[in-house]
Amino acid sequence: MTHAIRFHKTGGPEVLVWEEVSVGKPGPGEARIRHTAVGLNFVDIYNRSGLYPAQLPSGLGSEAAGIVEEVGPGVTDLKPGDRVAYGASPLGAYSEARLIPADRLLKLPDGVDDKTAAAMMLKGLTTQYLIRQTYRVKAGDTILLHAAAGGVGLILSQWAKHLGATVIGTVSNDEKAKLAKAHGCDHVIIYTREDFVKRVDEITGGKKVPVVYDSVGKDTFLKSLDCLAPLGVAALFGQSSGAVEPLNLGLLAQKGSLYVTRPTLFTYAAKRENLVAMAGELFDVVKSGAVKIEVHQTYPLKDAAKAHADLAARKTTGSTVLTV
Repeated sequence: MTHAIRFHKTGGPEVLVWEEVSVGKPGPGEARIRHTAVGLNFVDIYNRSGLYPAQLPSGLGSEAAGIVEEVGPGVTDLKPGDRVAYGASPLGAYSEARLIPADRLLKLPDGVDDKTAAAMMLKGLTTQYLIRQTYRVKAGDTILLHAAAGGVGLILSQWAKHLGATVIGTVSNDEKAKLAKAHGCDHVIIYTREDFVKRVDEITGGKKVPVVYDSVGKDTFLKSLDCLAPLGVAALFGQSSGAVEPLNLGLLAQKGSLYVTRPTLFTYAAKRENLVAMAGELFDVVKSGAVKIEVHQTYPLKDAAKAHADLAARKTTGSTVLTV
């Protein structure tokens, strides 16, 4: 029998259960995939806790790699045995096998192994839209990145550096500061000890930055606005510290005609052609060595609750993979 992590009620890590599931045969436009590695992401905690509502009982996870076992009617570009990965799918990646819409699957190129793919698809595709679409980072830009030692942070800082940007990253401690420095951050601010608004002002000589990438939310967002140059963009793509309070839009005028966006991967990757193009860029920078994907922690899939607890307690760095 096939097993999966599921939850029947929302709450803490303890609501996750390892149970038998029936997968069945793929229908039209679907593929059955047997997973080899599953990515862990902070959004999984949002789903499990009920912050992002799911229909219960529910599977969990949107990112994994594996092998195609069978394809349904109408699927012409995949065949059994193909190595594939995905980072923008319906919930259900925390499973030994599953059915999935075939248009969400991406064939893995040689040179990208399954564990690497599971660690990079959601985070790497998120980075792609943030720095190539939401605000197109260019050579000479100085950007501010919160949670620079996190999964997205380590990819984004390397990719932005590759594009010729100067990267200012914020982290919570000295260990994470070393990690961020080693992955492309030119300046690292330990926000638990330093005022990051003041430091950004010093680093940029008062010019501030054209974009802030903020996945922390409540604890950083208003200060993030204070780091922006006139017409700057605040890209709030997560809220690990909690939801941002309702915003008085008059502040955006006062602080320099600023822009605020709350983007998601699912919007940017909704069309198949966009998803394929985004993944192509991601595969290219990884295969070239410009962006290195490092899996810092692994847990057996059945121990997902422990992985969630460690992620929420900020005991992890970079990417974490659940092994099947």
